[in-house]
Amino acid sequence: MLLDSASLYFRAFYGLPDSLRSPDGRPVNAVRGLLDMIAFLVTEHGPDRLVACWDEDWRPAFRVEAIGSYKGHRVAAVTPAGEPDVEEVPDALTPQVPVIVDVLAALGIARVGAPGFEADDVIGTLVTREVARSAATALPVPGAVGIVMPASVDIVTGDRDLFQLVDDAAGVRVLYPARGVRDPDVVDQARLAEKYGVPGGQAYADMATLRGDPSDGLPGVPGIGEKTAAKLLAAFGDLAGLRAAAESGAKGLTATQRQKLLDAAAYLDVAPTVVQVARDAPVGEVDDALPRAPKDPEALDTLAERWGIRSSVDRVLTALAARP
Repeated sequence: MLLDSASLYFRAFYGLPDSLRSPDGRPVNAVRGLLDMIAFLVTEHGPDRLVACWDEDWRPAFRVEAIGSYKGHRVAAVTPAGEPDVEEVPDALTPQVPVIVDVLAALGIARVGAPGFEADDVIGTLVTREVARSAATALPVPGAVGIVMPASVDIVTGDRDLFQLVDDAAGVRVLYPARGVRDPDVVDQARLAEKYGVPGGQAYADMATLRGDPSDGLPGVPGIGEKTAAKLLAAFGDLAGLRAAAESGAKGLTATQRQKLLDAAAYLDVAPTVVQVARDAPVGEVDDALPRAPKDPEALDTLAERWGIRSSVDRVLTALAARP
């Protein structure tokens, strides 16, 4: 199980009242919410391994160099040249993030980031490694066609960008908490086809490139919305095939659609670099086995008392100990 940590603690922060406070009056709603999510996910889904994936850089330079508007509206302040941009984060959330870091460390839950990359890229890299590892150890089944994958991956995120990693054959799906982690949308290829009209993860990435995403500062191709993008990709196979059709004047595109695609050539040249998650971020080997008991009980006890999060910590400990 791979957690898009920032997505989840932002969701916890906005979903729980800031009246949840430590004994000295500081808000801990994001801390408690994330811990309660982890307790539920471990109890409900029973992962053997879990990684809290981390944004070491929320606005990586390689994406900004490709499209300067990438997440630009979320920059909190202008910083001197060469310094990383500061993300606009609610004042009451900022001091809770180090508490989350300390609690995860005391629990012994793996937390992994990569310099210059987002959590999405860490997730993409770990998924790619796991799929390769599974394929290498997959066994043929007598009387069956193909192989059986020995492992599966659940990605827990509120970010639709990660739908691009969905792959039924590799056992990769997304738990998307549209209504909360207790009742997520289970996003597999059937769900992608039903909701977005695309057959799989890569097609979703191509569709997202065409559609754009104002929340990330991605303009998309003007006049090519989600439904049109899906139809064009179905007709021409993928983004490369669609662009080739536009350039050659192939049948199946209206004159208006063809012109829009040609006019957006500069954007389409660079957008896949921004939209598609990295599969080779510099992530070291990860000890991602879920513990049955806390790694540092004394530190965890101190944190629980200091921040008034005993009940949430206990729920995680109960969930960890109860795993089969």
